[in-house]
Amino acid sequence: MKRLSFFLFAGAVGFVVDMGVLWLLLELKMLDPFTARAPAIGAALVCSYIINRTFTFGASHRNVAVEGVRYGGVGLVSTLINYSVYSGLLLLLPSLSPYLALIFGSGSATLFAYLGYSRFVFGPGPDV
Repeated sequence: MKRLSFFLFAGAVGFVVDMGVLWLLLELKMLDPFTARAPAIGAALVCSYIINRTFTFGASHRNVAVEGVRYGGVGLVSTLINYSVYSGLLLLLPSLSPYLALIFGSGSATLFAYLGYSRFVFGPGPDV
């Protein structure tokens, strides 16, 4: 239960970073809602990795580079799920707020991310 609580905390911090970067880029009219999500998700992924590695799961038995690549792989698939839901909602419902679409996108990727990080990145097992 402690691990799940820390994971949700890391996710909440990542979500705030994601939302903050998205808001900043949209508010300053630097990027459109579709393009702005890329740096927003990237910043959130870095923040959540630091929290997950430090508090949620601890360092794995793997080399930090291998762990980082595995984390990035799970993060990439999770990001694709997140971004697909986000973009799909904005395309289907053009009047929908990008912030509401972000909530649905992030929520849709949470379970996949937890299972991937806990089993593939930080879980026991041989390096493959």
